Amino acid sequence: MKKRSFLKSLALAGISAPFSASALDQWMQVAAKRSGAELAADDDFWLGMRGQYRLKPDYINLENGYYNILPREILEAYIGHIREVNYQGAYYMRTVQFENKKKMAAKLAGLTGCSTEELILTRNTTESLDTIISGFPWQAGDEALMAEQDYGAMLDMFKQVGKRHGVVNTVLSLPHHPASDEEIVSLYANAITPKTKLLMICHMINITGQILPVRKICDMAHSKGVQVMVDGAHAIAHIRFNIPDLHCDYYGASLHKWLCVPLGVGMLYVKKEHIPAIWPLLAESGRKDDDIGRLNHLGTHPVHTDLAISNAIDFYLQLGPEKKEARLRYLQQYWTGKVRNLPHIIMHTPADPDRSCAIANAGIKGMKPADMAATLLNKYGIYTVAINSANVHGCRITPNIYTTTAELDVLVKALTEMG
Repeated sequence: MKKRSFLKSLALAGISAPFSASALDQWMQVAAKRSGAELAADDDFWLGMRGQYRLKPDYINLENGYYNILPREILEAYIGHIREVNYQGAYYMRTVQFENKKKMAAKLAGLTGCSTEELILTRNTTESLDTIISGFPWQAGDEALMAEQDYGAMLDMFKQVGKRHGVVNTVLSLPHHPASDEEIVSLYANAITPKTKLLMICHMINITGQILPVRKICDMAHSKGVQVMVDGAHAIAHIRFNIPDLHCDYYGASLHKWLCVPLGVGMLYVKKEHIPAIWPLLAESGRKDDDIGRLNHLGTHPVHTDLAISNAIDFYLQLGPEKKEARLRYLQQYWTGKVRNLPHIIMHTPADPDRSCAIANAGIKGMKPADMAATLLNKYGIYTVAINSANVHGCRITPNIYTTTAELDVLVKALTEMG
């Protein structure tokens, strides 16, 4: 049997042929001289990468936006970290734990273009951004600006500071299909008042996948004296960027999504000049006001997870950020391009390839999102998630690099027949 036929048969069966580390290196060398654009539609290459994952054959997983299944290489390294920390016990926790955490934060800072003095490791995006929302130097009557499409946990924290400190929250709604960046920028600009102190925006909206023009929004807000906090939960290792280039004041992200770090690690970037003004979520003593470490007291936590950051970054860089982003965008465009113009389909994600990547959301006229998700799973064997809020009524579809076009053809068939 030829290699392509063999790999395809495994993929369609939901089975992955495991790669050894040396085999993965050889596989990556084959594609090293090819651009992301060239590789994006090369199913042979990506069927090979699928061998890095152990995938459950019961369904087609198109809900990778919540948590990315770890490649075998990262998973095995993670298990090794657990064993080593357990082997050393309290000795590890009282000696090298803190130095290792600094090393992991520094490696992540290198990936995101940050200074090590402006980035800390947290447990997830919610902890990162809630640290800023709750610790911001609010005064009664201050205003905060956000969108209803922002993540619920952060909206809840804004409600809490509203009750606690007398902050007025202004919530707008974003268009799913903006005509231009300026339409989005103007929407936020027109909602800012002299009392607005903090603007929260998504880098990539989690329920629709829309990428916002972050730098333009930040520059506009700064011209009006407003600080900007960015929810980047879905952007790290999904699309390519450096955080300082965004011109934001704060940036939070989860690493268990597209960077494929095990559950339990996130990151928070705080622009150096703002560090002294933020109150920590958990108190830390003995540090200077401008030391970002004062915002990073977590107590005892699963430190072995932090160590897997290095393995995840190595895997991401070995695969190639350009190649990964190109493949993810190709997969989304592959299925959305086949159903976007069907009369019964409602697309909540822009058609412009530059305004989205892997994530997209589609609804069906006359069908509740929960019923749509149930039908996709029970009739077609596709697992996804129903979204029914913030003017978004459909299912979020999120493939990963191991997703095959054959699997997406099943999705297209399902959406076509469900009309």
